[in-house]
Amino acid sequence: MAGETQADCLFCKIAAGEVPATVVHETETVVAFRDITPQAPSHVLVIPRAHYPDAASLAAAEPALAAEVLRAAGEVAEREKTAGSGYRIVFNTGSGAGQTVFHAHAHVLGGRGLEWPPG
Repeated sequence: MAGETQADCLFCKIAAGEVPATVVHETETVVAFRDITPQAPSHVLVIPRAHYPDAASLAAAEPALAAEVLRAAGEVAEREKTAGSGYRIVFNTGSGAGQTVFHAHAHVLGGRGLEWPPG
């Protein structure tokens, strides 16, 4: 069920501390940790502790929590010292967009030029 944790979800396990990750920021509602296959010098994932399969379902069910994910992404950029030079927040939704873990998460990328259009 959305909103609860799921025993078979990798990101739920990271949020619970059952799977190791390099955590850079956490609150009662979100966890931010380094991506294991970084695509930029700074590449951090920000996840809600509650399980939602993607950003759209998170925003529909809990808009305040979706806003907390975005707020935390900004804090991560500040801590990573990429806020001044610019950073990108990406939500991949669906396998066709590159989502591989079906737990809502924001990629916070910075530390290099990020061309447009992406992908």
